[in-house]
Amino acid sequence: MASRSETIRPVPKKQTTSRRTRKRLFVTRSADSERDYFDYNLLAVVILLTCFGLIMLYSSSAYEAIVENNNDMAYFGKQAVISAFALVCALIGSQMDYHRLADFSFPLYVVSTFLLIITKFVGREVNGARRWLGTSSFSFQPAEIAKIAVILLLPTLIAKMGYKMKGFKPILIVGIFGLISAFCTYFFTDNLSTAIIILGITVVLIFIAHPKTWPFVAVGVAAVIAIAAGVAYIILSDVDGGFRIARIQVWLHPEDYASSGGYQILQALYAIGNGGFFGKGLGNSTQKLGSLPEAQNDMIFSIICEELGVFGAALVILLFVFLLYRLFFIAQNAPDLLGSLIVCGIFVHIALQVVLNIAVVTNLIPTTGITLPFISYGGTSILFLMVEMGLALGVSRQIKLK
Repeated sequence: MASRSETIRPVPKKQTTSRRTRKRLFVTRSADSERDYFDYNLLAVVILLTCFGLIMLYSSSAYEAIVENNNDMAYFGKQAVISAFALVCALIGSQMDYHRLADFSFPLYVVSTFLLIITKFVGREVNGARRWLGTSSFSFQPAEIAKIAVILLLPTLIAKMGYKMKGFKPILIVGIFGLISAFCTYFFTDNLSTAIIILGITVVLIFIAHPKTWPFVAVGVAAVIAIAAGVAYIILSDVDGGFRIARIQVWLHPEDYASSGGYQILQALYAIGNGGFFGKGLGNSTQKLGSLPEAQNDMIFSIICEELGVFGAALVILLFVFLLYRLFFIAQNAPDLLGSLIVCGIFVHIALQVVLNIAVVTNLIPTTGITLPFISYGGTSILFLMVEMGLALGVSRQIKLK
């Protein structure tokens, strides 16, 4: 018999589950573990780059805005409104099915080509370049629409060809559309940098879709040899020609053209050198006070180097690297070939534009007049960049995580 201090507790029955119940639980967990994905990391880095760009835009443009408009917020206010509107457009676009958007890729391509052609005849001329359509109060660059059109059309063509992307004919069909857009961009708007970007997008998309590598390696080697031979000829023969050759001569010897074509790049280099490692402090740039032309546009990276130093410039580059990494992640995990190629096209565009801008500012290549994404001043640029981010977020929304 148990003592009064002891308590007799019933032994609990062993809980058992039948084989059918266990199977049902397993299936339910497997189904519940698959969920929709949305790349908030990409959205966060885009917002961060845009906000940083607005800060640097105000810092680099306040003096010029006061001189020209008697309002230090002139450039900043306009860019802030367009950036906010563009971000809303990106969020709305991310909810759209990119397959339906791809159905309109060919009409968009035709419209963009038409706009490029008429720009030569009815476009607005700004700083000696006729690249804008519209009025002085509202204008846009058709070349930005051409980038979107190529990023949508070429993946659509490649996805429809599928396994047929093996021989020379598919490469020719896809390549012709890219070449036409690049040619129209260069010939009708005299925009070499955008033409190079469109060609780069075309080549990379075909390279990804085509199973063979050696033709692209051969073409790449031939292109490098041709460019090197052309630069060597200009150096050795000291030829006089058009403004393209003049730009190469300025690139090689900017100090010899300090009062003309080399003035801007020399001032940019002075700004980078004045910044040191940690910079002179936000807002303390001296080159932006009338010495460096277009400080808020193509040369804004030099102001970043002067005010925030090499350390600040490295952080900006890391932000772009993280942005490209998120695009690579989305492209790698896209639900189909179409989505993957669309994001690859966006990746190539952003990467080329960042590399070309920084290379120009540091005088590694001749000047091309290309902006730094999300940071340089330009309403058309930020609007269509956000459209591309909306496309990438739309692809990420259809990724399924397990």
